[in-house]
Amino acid sequence: MLDCEIKPAPNNGVLPDLFYSTSHLPTQVRVKGEWVDVENIEMDLAIRIEYNPLRAMAIPMASAKAWDNIVVGHEGIKISPLTKPKEHDVFSFMGSEISSERPNKHIIHEIAEKMKLIRNNRHDCSDKDLGTKVLLVGGPAIVHSGGREALSWMIDEGYIHVLFSGNALPTHDMEVSLYGTSLGFRLDDGVIVPHGHQHHLYAINKVRGAGSIKNAVESGLIKDGIMASCIRHNVDIVLGGSIRDDGPLPDVETDMIKAQWAMREALPGVGLVLMVATTLHSIATGNCLPAKIPSVCVDINSAVPTKLADRGSFQAVGLVMDASSFVKELARELSWEG
Repeated sequence: MLDCEIKPAPNNGVLPDLFYSTSHLPTQVRVKGEWVDVENIEMDLAIRIEYNPLRAMAIPMASAKAWDNIVVGHEGIKISPLTKPKEHDVFSFMGSEISSERPNKHIIHEIAEKMKLIRNNRHDCSDKDLGTKVLLVGGPAIVHSGGREALSWMIDEGYIHVLFSGNALPTHDMEVSLYGTSLGFRLDDGVIVPHGHQHHLYAINKVRGAGSIKNAVESGLIKDGIMASCIRHNVDIVLGGSIRDDGPLPDVETDMIKAQWAMREALPGVGLVLMVATTLHSIATGNCLPAKIPSVCVDINSAVPTKLADRGSFQAVGLVMDASSFVKELARELSWEG
């Protein structure tokens, strides 16, 4: 077996031609006759070799520095496929085609059981492979469809430890806290409130006036809901913006490179990822995850979990159901009485 080929990066943020593009599977490179594990593996990155001590690091293109030692070609590279466990495990790989007609109850039960194990593992860290954090990647449909109370309960009970989202989920969550509406619909009875379409903008404006979501919660402006629970229980929050955002909220990172790095920094320790009703954030998160981290992608549109799998996140379990039903059923499996 030959050593991997290494060439210098020609400039900051530029990789040499024919650089090796990573998968999210465990990867090793052969350097000076020695096999070296690639650290921080995820999809679509390059591999930088460091010496004294010898290390191999997966890095984004934008992070490359001139003269970095970058792996090129395909020689001297070993990829290890994931091995299915002998016992049944819903997370071992997606076992069938994604379908709205497939029963989901047993899958949701197993998700809940894994969340319990991870919460218990936070206290003693006895299982290094299990992880100590559950990451929720959420879209605003969680709020619109009525899953807000159940999700807040899960956060309060210590089952959610990291939140990735955009501008919309926190905006409409705090709109409910301030005005009782989401997108202008009163959640109690589904009635459209006159001029309610302005409420989410009013909510953003009030939080901007407070300076941050944390300030808005701690001052008593935002009294309940998902964001209030996150702040009170020190959940790690990463909000990545988009071109269509209103406002945005003061905590939303509008620099996408910075948002990517914030996501990466929050991933160590994550043992389970729940992606609920958000296409772009789910795919972005999937791209950042090593294949060994079990994931669940939930959307009412079957194209979303299918697209996630097509992008390479084959380890994600896909559920076709609405956000509220999933969140509520999961919370009930965890003993929520709502």
